[in-house]
Amino acid sequence: MTAPVLEITNLHKSFGKVEVLKGINLTMQSGDVVSLIGSSGSGKTTLLRCVNLLEDYEDGVVAVAGEQIGYTQRNGRRIRLKEKEIARQRAMTGMVFQHFNLFPHMSAIRNVMLGLIKTRKMRNDEAYATAEGWLDRVGMKDRKNHYPGQLSGGQQQRVAIARAIAMNPALMLFDEVTSALDPELISEVLAVVKDLAFDGMTMLLVTHEMQFAHDVSDTVVFMQDGRIGEEGPPDQLFHSPKSERLKAFLKSSKF
Repeated sequence: MTAPVLEITNLHKSFGKVEVLKGINLTMQSGDVVSLIGSSGSGKTTLLRCVNLLEDYEDGVVAVAGEQIGYTQRNGRRIRLKEKEIARQRAMTGMVFQHFNLFPHMSAIRNVMLGLIKTRKMRNDEAYATAEGWLDRVGMKDRKNHYPGQLSGGQQQRVAIARAIAMNPALMLFDEVTSALDPELISEVLAVVKDLAFDGMTMLLVTHEMQFAHDVSDTVVFMQDGRIGEEGPPDQLFHSPKSERLKAFLKSSKF
């Protein structure tokens, strides 16, 4: 039996004395699209960042494709892996952030090519063809030679998505990818993500776009106070919420 693409077991994370994640359990199979929703401070982004060890965590296990991320167990103790090994593991996931984080001195296609050459060790011509293919996929091939400063926020975010997906990760992580965009640019980015989801890409998303979460997800997870408050199919969560907290959250989100 194939291992889950993502398996999180009893995950705990604190910042100082404040416990932000209080025992999260979550499993995703290949092709699953899971959206994390909830109020600011509920732990959504921290959970996402723990998956690829951008945030360290105190207890629990995060496994991608059956491989424990960041640590190994030895004589009942948790031992942190060497940074080189952690870097290899991070390449198993692709992450797209709120802010695009493109290199301003590189064209769109060079931004996408960089990881393919440095990490995947592709030849220049192979990296160029792969990068061009993914820029085409997100509707940016005609602007492949433009620099980030010459692109709109929505266009930069589409380049960032192409850059992450070109690395062929087992799992894609999206952290509020539309929150830094002007309203008229949001739909173009969501359309790209939705298209990829329908193509079977495995995705874990943090989003405040409730209609998008409803339309694109196999499972929606409502987080509250560092725990999973409710989870289930989108129709169930959005149309038949069980808890008063979720009902109030959806009302405040105008869903």
